[in-house]
Amino acid sequence: MDRTATGSDVIAALAGLFAGLCWGIFWLPLRMVEQAGIEAAWAMALFTAVPAILSLPAVWFLRLDYARGGSALLGGILGGVAFALYAASLLYTEVVRAILLFYLMPIWGFLLGWAFLGDRMTWSRWLAIGLGIVGMIVIFAQDTGIPWPRNAGDWCGLVSGMFWAVGCTLILTGGGRVRAATHTVNFFCIAAIVSVAVALFATTQGRVTPPEPRAFGEVLIWFLPFAILLILPSGFATIFAPTRLNPGVVGFLFMTEVAVAAISAAIWSGERFGLREMIGLPLIVSAGLVEPVLMTWRGRRARVGGTA
Repeated sequence: MDRTATGSDVIAALAGLFAGLCWGIFWLPLRMVEQAGIEAAWAMALFTAVPAILSLPAVWFLRLDYARGGSALLGGILGGVAFALYAASLLYTEVVRAILLFYLMPIWGFLLGWAFLGDRMTWSRWLAIGLGIVGMIVIFAQDTGIPWPRNAGDWCGLVSGMFWAVGCTLILTGGGRVRAATHTVNFFCIAAIVSVAVALFATTQGRVTPPEPRAFGEVLIWFLPFAILLILPSGFATIFAPTRLNPGVVGFLFMTEVAVAAISAAIWSGERFGLREMIGLPLIVSAGLVEPVLMTWRGRRARVGGTA
């Protein structure tokens, strides 16, 4: 299934990089929501529920996709489950372990692409895997060691990466029966349902305290514009990337989230940014850029060859 990169492929790659950049700074509004008195589980429920509610009117315009989509609708649904499970892993295990286990996802994506899409494991993809894994190890291994799953949160992180890889594969192989906008609505709605369920479960366990309604009202004043201007576009970019690209490539594009999160946290919250970050983050960013750079180069070469 390997083919010459097209303009749409490059746009999809840029969308993936944009999504990674956005998800890398989303810790900031989440922290602001927590500081307003809403604990992490309910903060994530709010973070997914608001864009889900905002996206619901689009269902009417996308109704034909729901009527004829069938199993092709599963891609966005699994993506939403994956996102909610990733959020749960951040609640139930150490953040660094959740990140490491989720970002094994490019490996699952490349394997699925090889097994079901006929994509070859090219030298550039092996290079991206190597750069990404080494970068993650340099940054996180000292804190967490080899991240074998050892609790419920670890398993949520690992399974979320697998679900996302499968979801990306289904989106890519959907045959155009379902538009990216439809997958995006499914992504937000399912993520909201699962996130609210996780928050309710954590509340019944006594792990979190239900927030006061007043706290929700105060947060929504600034969160609504943020959801409209950033969360909804980044959600669409998250889904648009796998409509054109191998699931493993999508995974490495999203890994730029790690670099952006580390840099933004160092700037705005004074978190650590030492030698390990200075070595590991360029490796992670390079892993995410290998495929887009090669796509652009191949596209230009094809155009030059076509005009020769």
